[in-house]
Amino acid sequence: MSVINPWYQLGYIIPHLYTDMDAYQFYRIAPEGMMLITTGLNLTEYSLAAVERELPTLWERFDLLAKKKADRISLSGVPVASALGRKKMLAILAEAEDRTGIPCDTDLEAHIAALKHLGASKIAMATRWPEAVNEMLKRYLADAGIEAIACRSRPRTLDENKQTLASEDHELALELGRQVMREAPSAQALLVPGGLWFAIHAVPALEAEFDRPVLLNITSTTWAALHAAGPRMLQRPEPCWGKLMASV
Repeated sequence: MSVINPWYQLGYIIPHLYTDMDAYQFYRIAPEGMMLITTGLNLTEYSLAAVERELPTLWERFDLLAKKKADRISLSGVPVASALGRKKMLAILAEAEDRTGIPCDTDLEAHIAALKHLGASKIAMATRWPEAVNEMLKRYLADAGIEAIACRSRPRTLDENKQTLASEDHELALELGRQVMREAPSAQALLVPGGLWFAIHAVPALEAEFDRPVLLNITSTTWAALHAAGPRMLQRPEPCWGKLMASV
């Protein structure tokens, strides 16, 4: 099938002033004809105060992506949603949908929807965040009925996570993923969150080793968009990018 014009436009609000790994990984896992439209915030650290400073800009970004005729708008940044808490995050998404007339989502809500789709209520996590961020994430997931039974982390600041090399990120995803899955063999899925984390090639490797779904921000958000597209979906993603993408 020849795709001349994009058949789906996913609007993506990332927490940073630049786009790199988000788009790089998206265009490897998304099927042909699916386009990413990115705009950004300027999150400076993993804290509620830093997130709240960006909320006025967030509304501007929703409006911008609506003008660009995005089919769906998603807020990237699991720490952003985790800091706000699920009740407030869902309220923001509801208001954004009323304001734009476009379905609105977050990476974290996409993770939750994907985990429920896969029947996973007890999960393991591998992160690059401090314990405080991991605990906020666990509470958010618990509010959705998902229990993180084990977590392995290499704590870094936001600035440090921006400076890592793709090859190092890949090896770290394998290292932490293997550690936590060996510690928690009853986990029904592995969550490897973080938009700045280059880990798409770790997904098939870890799934082959442990026979459990492995979810990244970009896979869950892309899956959620494709799932919502339904009969509009002209092409499906390659199943080599993991059990979640193969389930579309």
